This record gives sequence, C-alpha cells and structure tokens, in this order.
Amino acid sequence: MAEARQVDAEKLTASERTCLCSAVRRKPRFLVIGAGQRGTAYASAVAREALPAVITAIADPIRSKRSSFGKKYIWRVGAPRQDQDFDSWQHFLEYEKSRREAEAAGEKVYAGVDGIILCTQDQTHKGILQAFGPLKLHVLCEKPIATTLQDCQDIYLSLGGARSPERVFSTGHVLRYSPHNMLLRKLLLEDRAIGELISVEHTEPVGWFHFSHSYVRGNWRKESLAAPSLLCKSCHDIDFILWLLCYKTDFGDPAHMPSLVSSVGNLSLFTKRRKPEAAGNATNCFSCSHEQSCNWSAKKMYVEKLYDKGHRDFPVRVVVPDIEEITAKAGNEYGWEVLTQILSSDYDASTPRATIESKQWYGRCVWESDNDVLDDQIVTLTWDDDSRSVSSKEFPDRGPKTAVFHMVAFTEAQCERRGKISGTHGEIQYDSKEIRIYRFDKFLQPEAAEIFTPPKAAGGHGGGDGGLMNGFSKAVEAVINDELSVEQAQAKYVGCTLKEAFMSHAMVFAAEEARLGRKIVDWQDWWAKLEQRLLSQ
Repeated sequence: MAEARQVDAEKLTASERTCLCSAVRRKPRFLVIGAGQRGTAYASAVAREALPAVITAIADPIRSKRSSFGKKYIWRVGAPRQDQDFDSWQHFLEYEKSRREAEAAGEKVYAGVDGIILCTQDQTHKGILQAFGPLKLHVLCEKPIATTLQDCQDIYLSLGGARSPERVFSTGHVLRYSPHNMLLRKLLLEDRAIGELISVEHTEPVGWFHFSHSYVRGNWRKESLAAPSLLCKSCHDIDFILWLLCYKTDFGDPAHMPSLVSSVGNLSLFTKRRKPEAAGNATNCFSCSHEQSCNWSAKKMYVEKLYDKGHRDFPVRVVVPDIEEITAKAGNEYGWEVLTQILSSDYDASTPRATIESKQWYGRCVWESDNDVLDDQIVTLTWDDDSRSVSSKEFPDRGPKTAVFHMVAFTEAQCERRGKISGTHGEIQYDSKEIRIYRFDKFLQPEAAEIFTPPKAAGGHGGGDGGLMNGFSKAVEAVINDELSVEQAQAKYVGCTLKEAFMSHAMVFAAEEARLGRKIVDWQDWWAKLEQRLLSQ
C-alpha cells in the first residue's frame, strides 16, 4: 500500500515508477474535466463506494468549484500539487505534454493519468475528445456524446469506429447500471419471467421544476445552444429500451434492431402566447405582479422553497456556483442577497440579443424565455419478425415487438422512470422502486403477483452513476494491470461497445428526423446508409 501511494504522490523517473508498479496492483488514475453535477456524481461514487480508481486531477474554469471538488476528492487538505488543479482542459493538456516530454528525457515527474472523465457542456465534447486523442487515454464521456449526428460520427471514427478498440470507452448511459434495471433485464432475458417480449411502454417523467430549471431557463433550453431535449435528456432512455429489446445477455450475440422509427412531440406550454394576462410585460419573476400566484415563480422555487430552508446544493449551486464558499465566509444573509440579486437580473428591449442568449437567466419568466426544446415527446420503435434471419439459426426474442417511449415535463416525479412490459406469459410493471410480475397462469389471482424490490443504491439514477463508474474503473484497471485486453475488459465490465453507444445516439437522430419530417423512418435503410458514409470516410 505504501508503494502504491509512493507511485501516485512522488516525482519519479519512468524506470523507478515501472519498478514500483510491478510490485503492486495499480488503481487507474483519472482526470475529471468539469466540476459540476455530473463530474461530482462520478467522483463521489469513487469515494463513497471505494471503487478501484483514483481521482487525481480536476480541470474547471470556476476556481471555487475546482477548490471545493479538490478538497473533497483529491488533495483534501492543504494546497494542490501542480498535477492536481487546472483552470481549463487546455491547461492540463499543456501540462501533460510537458510532463511526458520530461519523463521521456529521464526526469523525475508525477504520475500521469490513465483516463479522463468528461463532464463539460455537451457541445464541447467533440473538441475536447479530439484534442486528447493523441494522448491515447481511456474515456468516460457524459451523455450525450455530442449534439449533432455529424459530431457523433466524427467522435466514433476518431475512437476507432467498429475496429478493435485501443482504449476503454464508456458513456453516461447510466440506466444500464442501476441494481433495479439490471434485475429487470435479468428477469426478462435470463429468467424469461413473462415469456417472449411483445411490447414496452417506458416513461421518463422529467419533473415540472427540473424541466423549467434546465430546459426553459437553463443550459439545455435551446437547440442551437445544446440539442433536442430527446437527445440531452433521454438518449439513455432510448439506449435502455435498445438494451432490453435488441441485445441478448451474451456480449456479441446478434442484435435484433428495430425496423421502423417514428416520433411526435410539442413545446406545449412554455411559449409567449401561453403567458397569463396578469403577468403583463414582465420578463422577470421579481418584477412580476403575477408572481405570487405562479407555480413557476423563480422566487418561490430557488429562494423560498430551497435557499430559505437551508438547501445549498443543486439547483441553487447552479445559479450561484460558489454559494457554499460565499455563505461560509460571509453568512447566509449575504448569500441570500447574492442569490436574489442574480435571480432578479433582467433585460429589456435595448439588450442585445447576443447578450440575452449568452447566459442563463434563472429568474426570467418561463413564458418569456428563448427556449425551443420540446416538453412532451413520444417515440415509437417497431421490430419485424426476424426470428430465423441470422445464419439460418433460430434465436429467441427476435419476434415482432413494439416500444413506446414518452418524455414528459409535467410530472410530480422527477426522473423516476416507470413502465410496463408485455410478454407472451405475463406482464411486468416497474417504477424506480419495485418490479411487479403478473403471470397469466395466475388468472383471477392478482394477489399472486410477485413483487421484487431491488436493493436501494446510493447516488444518482438509482445507483446507475456508481454502477457505470464502477464498470469503467474495473475495465481500465484490468487493462493497465495487463489482465485483459481492451476488448475483453470493455465486454466484461462496461458491457457496451462503442458501436452500441453510437447507435443509441443515432436512433435519437432518426427519431428527430421522423418527427420533423412527419414521417416514419425505415431504420434498417437509414442505418445502412449511415454505415456506408462512415466506411467511405
């Protein structure tokens, strides 16, 4: 153990480090890029669940966020070392290139990182991944991988495409990794609890407050600034459906992909024409005569319901990133003043459009925002009967089936998925807490239904955040200790290929093409043409 700490904490030559590493089983070292909610989720999972990983560096432009993150997960006490704290990913890149040059010259240097955990804004992913490409690091990229189909294609090709992978890659499809969903999949595909699958109805209730915060006032409110809400919010739900209906439990079994994709949706409420008359021309909740009667009041949400009751984490910390530092130094009253000042910040007709679009106005009227992403959308996937189509060999669960996915903003539940699955021998109902199985041989015996309550896991997405981080960490650990090849580690611990991750994103873009074109997309033809374009590049 002392040797492992020495490898991480001291400046050593390459030969000294190799000698020490040969005597210990090394944990992978990761740089987190982005100290926000998602970066914190993965780092906290490492600490909370004692995962086989070391968070060794943080890159973030906001000093207070970087400092808070580092004190919790990296240097903990005292000041950070030069290899731990970076004000941008570009700063780390410069440092790492210099470090490698010095190491190659035989100088004593700190240990490098084995991989990156990329948790910046979605539209920045492509540039960062391409910049880091020459370093040949393992990658966990928060979902979505990118915000356009072309950018997803470029990243897919830059990471090796369908070739044997050189590095472990994982993306934030956390729904695959929660104890609840892993049990659900086992019941369906291994235990065959309801026979052959016929249809799935899956709903993501985004939550009325969460949607207004992130998709009306926040970073993901506008397609030109982010992407369609189906991609930003629900690409891992589409992946979840494909994971249940396309892939057997054995990694590499032939996939049964959908034949048709369609989608409909609307921006139902958050438009200027739906603004209450009593709100008049107000553009900010703090100057609105309708505020006290409004469910969407920023004053009620952020100040009265959250800050005044001692809440300092998300979403208050999104509005004021250094709120914890402010209150610790100057007190809660001053923190209240800072919060209300930011929320009451307003604009008028003379404010340049570019200025309005360049920031998040968390105190703005939800009917006066420049949002354009959908708040209600349905995606329908249809599978043809394909049971004898793979090398003349019959495979189970390749019959005709249908999946309907519903993303809806106007719900009490926040991101607590629910659904029903119909099979030839019964039906499953699930929410984020339990799984109920009713079999048809229990006719008129509803009390005979089986209830499964998976263990409650800590962390976000029902333990999916920790599960994903655990799988990624173990995969990289196995590779750097020469126990498994990248492909073997990817299969055993990540359980998802780069192609599958890319295909889930592509399905979202196909659904959007269907919605915008008011048509049904032939997925097999759409994907074949896309693969042809990829092969030609």
